[in-house]
Amino acid sequence: MKFTWMKWAALPVVALLAGSIAMAQDQSSSGSQQPAPAPAATPAAAPAEKPKPTVAQRKENQQGRIANGVHSGQLTAGETANLEKKEAAINKETAADRAANGGKLTAAEKKQVNHQQNQVSKQIYADKHNANTAHYGNNKVGQRRENQQDRVAQGIKSGQMTAGEAAKAENQQKNINKQVVADRKANGGTLTASEKKQINKEQNAASKNIYNKKHNAKTQPQTQPKP
Repeated sequence: MKFTWMKWAALPVVALLAGSIAMAQDQSSSGSQQPAPAPAATPAAAPAEKPKPTVAQRKENQQGRIANGVHSGQLTAGETANLEKKEAAINKETAADRAANGGKLTAAEKKQVNHQQNQVSKQIYADKHNANTAHYGNNKVGQRRENQQDRVAQGIKSGQMTAGEAAKAENQQKNINKQVVADRKANGGTLTASEKKQINKEQNAASKNIYNKKHNAKTQPQTQPKP
């Protein structure tokens, strides 16, 4: 009887030990199954640096900007003639440097040309954003002037006219425009029949000059075979 009582008294102790062992196993099991840390994010690759434009590409870009300014009226004939004169001088210098170096430019020459084009680029921007604009007017004289400018702009943009040819064509237009302004000022803002006839004659000569320059053998290279 005494043995039986001791047997039943020991049961709670056994149960308590079994529960403690089970809890220890659960904690050990849960601790060993912690999720692995997420891998560190791979840093994004830096964008590739854009290659610098070649001398020929820079020249073509400048001509495109000038052509757009002529077409929009942001550049007057006088401003365009001045810009194209500077472009012609840079082109002439580049051609001479290439001829002296077997068709190539040295690093120093490229740097010099780029510096000169930077100066012209600033001048293009300044001329296109100043108060001077080409006003054509809704009359035959104004329409003729606008038509001539559009033809020059197209020739510059297409490469049919070199910078030197464009400078001469625009200088011719500048002189005609100057004459028109002087004639209007002398006649209360109008032109006489004889003045209109004279201006039309000068524009005919300018028109032939534009045509010849756009269809001769001289062209502004549009390809960039060499830097």
